[in-house]
Amino acid sequence: MSKPEIWKTWAGRVVEGKFPLRQWLGGSDHSAVFLTETPGQPTQNAAIKFIPVENGHAEDQLSRLRAASRLSHRHLIRILETGSTRMDGGTVLYVVMECADDDLSQILPERALQPGEVADLLPPVLDALLYLHKNGFVHGRVKPSNVLAAGDQLKLSSDQVSLPADQDGRRRRRDVYDAPETAAGIISPAGDVWSMGVTLVAALTRDVTLAEAASPENRDLPESIPEPFRDIARDCLRLDPKRRGSLKDIQARLQPAARSVPAASVPAARTTISPTPSKNHGKLIAAAIAVLAVIGILFAFLHSRSNQSSQTSNSNPSVAQSAPSAQSTPAPVQPHTTAPTAGQPPAMNGAVVHQVLPDIPKSAMNTISGTIKVAVRVQVDSSGKVTSATYKMAGHGQYFASHALKASEQWEFAAPRRDGQPQPSIWLLQFRFKRSGMEVSPQQVKH
Repeated sequence: MSKPEIWKTWAGRVVEGKFPLRQWLGGSDHSAVFLTETPGQPTQNAAIKFIPVENGHAEDQLSRLRAASRLSHRHLIRILETGSTRMDGGTVLYVVMECADDDLSQILPERALQPGEVADLLPPVLDALLYLHKNGFVHGRVKPSNVLAAGDQLKLSSDQVSLPADQDGRRRRRDVYDAPETAAGIISPAGDVWSMGVTLVAALTRDVTLAEAASPENRDLPESIPEPFRDIARDCLRLDPKRRGSLKDIQARLQPAARSVPAASVPAARTTISPTPSKNHGKLIAAAIAVLAVIGILFAFLHSRSNQSSQTSNSNPSVAQSAPSAQSTPAPVQPHTTAPTAGQPPAMNGAVVHQVLPDIPKSAMNTISGTIKVAVRVQVDSSGKVTSATYKMAGHGQYFASHALKASEQWEFAAPRRDGQPQPSIWLLQFRFKRSGMEVSPQQVKH
């Protein structure tokens, strides 16, 4: 089996007696990530990442992670704990960190970001990189999957940061996001600038191969990339690290008064849409939801810039419905009754009392082609509260499925009654997401 297949079998174990591996979140041959919880706070989600120990370098690796854990910036993912443990007879390193909601790589397969979204995406990334460089660190792996949305903030991953002095001859270039000099083990702030340039090109075009075309002989980027982003990308992608633009230069170009081209040359990309009531209303929607759910920009943007309305319809019009942030308290719905059998007390079916719709920004809905169907099976106790929610069908959009699952956990029901006593029940919630809006159909099912 491949490493990811082996690592997936770890789900359900408990690490160091305090980090339960609740769910596999993803991984590669280089690492594995699971959902876990913060010790002493079982309702506080965290992510735990496992990293294979390189022969003879465990202490060096742990030292780097501990140094990263001391960093603190609002646009960096917080590292909560690091250490090493035994798994399947071998030693692996682990790092427990703040759990992100989404990352930019989840939105780019669906669509490129609009210039306005990129304008929202770059400042947090630049702030985080400037903080790292000021404190003597480099990020080393700026790329869409490491641009994350956590709560209402856009953040960079922090578990791979290192000191420029830690030149590693064993390190090799993994992909186009790594600066060319990385192949020689050279790690520097200029490498982060290259990586940001590739990420910028990827966000606007979804085509990272354009970055490889950057060379003294061929440094033209497509005119479809608007200014000032085209110039910024060109300067980031210079093959000579000493000739690349600085982060401060990039910040200056993003300021209207300092741009080298008229601000009007940056196409406006935002569409005003009436907001959907939601707890996340007003948060920054990651330029990517894109980031969405990156970036959420993901999330940063995700939850923010457009908590825009999604049209909804409900097959049960008597049900009170709300987005996660709705403030109104729905009135209970009288449960439907069925005629009693002769000699038996009446039986009452359950009913939906309060439904919560997934909080999906309009910018995310606009990425849908066709219909995304998600079915969630919820277990409901005799008080009408959801005790568990699982996928019956996750569809082909993980972002939409995860939001449907989260919303389902907040539904409330009127419990069915037998012999006058409330009973637990099971419901199937069928969500359908389209570019034009979403709808949900609740159905009580038999045990």
